[in-house]
Amino acid sequence: MTKNPDKNWSLLICLILTLATFAVYFQVHNFKFMTFDDSDYVYKNPNIQNSITFKSIQWALTARYALNWHPLTWLSHMLDWQLYGSNPAGHHLTNLIFHILNTLLLFLVLKRMTNALWQSAFVAALFALHPLHVESVAWVAERKDVLSTFFWILTMWAYLRYVKQPGVIRYLLTMLVFALGLMAKSMLVTIPFVLLLLDYWPFDRIKRVDWKTISQLIWEKIPFVILSAASAVLTFIAQQSGGAVVSFVGLPIKYRIYSAFISYIEYIRIMIWPAGLAFFYPHPGLKVSILYALISAVLLLAATVLVLLFTKNHRYLFTGWFWYLGTLVPVIRFIQIGEQAMADRYTYITLTGLFIIIAWGLPQLLEKLLSASPQRKFILWTSSLIVLFALTVCTYLQTQYWKDTITVCQRALAVTKDNCNAHFCMTKELLEQGRIDEAIWHNSEAIRIKPNYIEALNGLGAALYEAGRVDEAVVYYKKAIEIDPHTFMANVNLGVALASKGKFNEAIEHYEIAMRTMDTPSVHFNYAHALVNLGRFQEAVAQYHKVLLTTPDDPNVINELGYVLALSGKYDEAITRYNEALRISPDNINIHLNLGIALTSSGKFEEVLKEYDKILSIQPQNAVAHNDFGVVLYRLGKLDDAVAQFRQAVQINPEYADAKNNLSAVLAEKQKSSNNAAESNKK
Repeated sequence: MTKNPDKNWSLLICLILTLATFAVYFQVHNFKFMTFDDSDYVYKNPNIQNSITFKSIQWALTARYALNWHPLTWLSHMLDWQLYGSNPAGHHLTNLIFHILNTLLLFLVLKRMTNALWQSAFVAALFALHPLHVESVAWVAERKDVLSTFFWILTMWAYLRYVKQPGVIRYLLTMLVFALGLMAKSMLVTIPFVLLLLDYWPFDRIKRVDWKTISQLIWEKIPFVILSAASAVLTFIAQQSGGAVVSFVGLPIKYRIYSAFISYIEYIRIMIWPAGLAFFYPHPGLKVSILYALISAVLLLAATVLVLLFTKNHRYLFTGWFWYLGTLVPVIRFIQIGEQAMADRYTYITLTGLFIIIAWGLPQLLEKLLSASPQRKFILWTSSLIVLFALTVCTYLQTQYWKDTITVCQRALAVTKDNCNAHFCMTKELLEQGRIDEAIWHNSEAIRIKPNYIEALNGLGAALYEAGRVDEAVVYYKKAIEIDPHTFMANVNLGVALASKGKFNEAIEHYEIAMRTMDTPSVHFNYAHALVNLGRFQEAVAQYHKVLLTTPDDPNVINELGYVLALSGKYDEAITRYNEALRISPDNINIHLNLGIALTSSGKFEEVLKEYDKILSIQPQNAVAHNDFGVVLYRLGKLDDAVAQFRQAVQINPEYADAKNNLSAVLAEKQKSSNNAAESNKK
């Protein structure tokens, strides 16, 4: 049997690529979720935490949540939650698995297209191990990057099969895979253009400038263009509705063009020398360097002219260069989405074009420069291995910055200037860690850099509220609302702050504004709490029911609903709700205590006694439970047992005023009864 050395080398290369990528990125399994974006995409998104059902699929297909339309990405996060729950390790490893699959697919597809084993392997290695790709792999919210690229490369593979053996089925299969990719991320809108580039090289379907052939190939891509246009419109609507699209008045088009030229050159610079990488690069806005923009434009033009001059004998130059230029168009900021100037994640597929130029160009360059040298291959192999080793070390170190929110933000502050987003993004994590003073400082810095930064104004209010400085918090919430009266979180937080001061009617006004902007369970929950304090129990019940439509198994919400029903005198309904909550959270003391009170109020004393036995078996040192149990025993006329419970409550908490008062009252009653009995005996 004839051996196939190419196949053996391919298997070995796939194994090395897998092991190298896994070794560099496996550290992500110890990383946390990021408080920015990961909360919206995964761990604070109730839609993700529901099972995959017809309803959840319908939500994924129609949602414009988190400023994007990408139903397949939502479904992948849902599946992850079903498998791993709130443990971030599994979510991170899924990203890594997709990155490894993308690397292997890229190698195999390029090799099949070009029959160039080592060039294809080098492109795949650069793709796997370049530090610019860390963001897409180590950030759970960037699942859309690795998932959409998986379908991008599969689309290329399907198209390759179609080109080699044209047919309707293979054409439709290519379109199907492409459509799935668009449902993961709209970045794939440039694939029709890339397929045309592949027609030129390596497929050689365009032998020369033959407009008839070119027009036929363009018509062949029209269905793909239609799908791209539909995806682009859906994405634009989603981002515009969320306020992510910066108005033309805010950033004139000429400054966007300047920034675009600079970004093209900057991406090449950090590809060659990947230092100072950050999760967020502040946009210079009107301060953009016009000189740098002009230099960048000249460099791009010069590079394009050189590519066109040398394309005849080096067709890969045309495909590689225009792959890079074309695939960056959706994110090059002609239409300003968000406030960043650039993003590492935007290079995840775009740099492949430049990698192709490097992998095919350097061997040919060395062949011309060192054609007579016997050391040419040694130099090529040695330099390639040195580059890959250096990139591997850089990627390993860059990945470490993504271990948690504070670390990645501190890194951004260290390598960028006036990065208000980096200041702000770490403040939620600081608050969760109880580092309130630091959260206040970073929010203040963000506002110093950008005075109208709504999120930071709201964040400073939240930090001040946590510090107990409620009046100051209200001032900053109101400043945020002055800038945008319909801003969601500022209205919610202002409502909470006003409610804490007993201003429930004012709080309700802000909850209602927030609900008109975004309908979330947390707003309904806070709204219900304010209604309860105003004695509007029936309306509060309706709000709790709305919360349960989204989170039907939340024991705390069910407990609150039971509490309101009990306040309304509907004890049987309240008891039913408490028991429902306890089936979900059987050891929740607060629910047990509320159930005990409801049973007492409804006169079900035998059940009450059993309930308090359960409570005290779970928490024998719970002073409130002992006190409440004492009240029940008193009502049953068991004064000695009641005294024992009140004494136990006071022993656990000597400052417990209710227990001390109850103990004094019962002892006084016992003493009075004893005195009355003595008087009766005398008579």
